[in-house]
Amino acid sequence: MPTATINRITIEQGKRSGQPCVRGLRITVWDVLGWLGAGMTEDQILDEHPDLERADFPAVYQFAAEAGRRANLN
Repeated sequence: MPTATINRITIEQGKRSGQPCVRGLRITVWDVLGWLGAGMTEDQILDEHPDLERADFPAVYQFAAEAGRRANLN
């Protein structure tokens, strides 16, 4: 995973039960993917969650892709 992408996804023990979050926010990778899956656009998500940045989306996608690859190896 590119370093810029890795740095945007954080995992902290006491935050959101240790789930992967976007830049230390309380917004998880899975929150963002769920909103997209429910039909929201990136622009709509950014409007509703102004702490997110457009550059966070590729990080979320990359993290999810890597997680999926790891799951298939197990």
